[in-house]
Amino acid sequence: MQSVLSEWTGRALGGNAMTPELMYLVWSAALTFVLVLISVLGATSEVGLPRLAGNREGLPEMTGWAGRAARAHRNMLESLVLFAVLVLVAQIAGVRNGYTLLGAQLFFWGRVAHAIVYIAGIPWLRTAAWGVSVVGLVLIFLQLVS
Repeated sequence: MQSVLSEWTGRALGGNAMTPELMYLVWSAALTFVLVLISVLGATSEVGLPRLAGNREGLPEMTGWAGRAARAHRNMLESLVLFAVLVLVAQIAGVRNGYTLLGAQLFFWGRVAHAIVYIAGIPWLRTAAWGVSVVGLVLIFLQLVS
């Protein structure tokens, strides 16, 4: 994954080279999309496609891995908003250094680990992975306010 990210950082976006922090934001959006697909697969396995294709009124709460996948997706959506704001403000403000890159890396890889262990149902490890992603957010934030 790191080599893929490195390859993409050199590509042009609107005439400007995309920073690694922006690429981690793009990959975080991709992770969010993968999580929605996994969540839909889980819901389909629980209630069936005809009910999901309907108006979804009266659907039961998803349980087991399907419920964990739905919660992991919602949690990623909440975190993605914070990450996007911090990365975009840093980009606009020209704040880019080793700490912003480390923050982006910690956020992304922490979220990957969080998604995997959340869906697998490993609670304490899930919390640790979430904590890693939060440290990443804090690192970027501190670069913006210092």
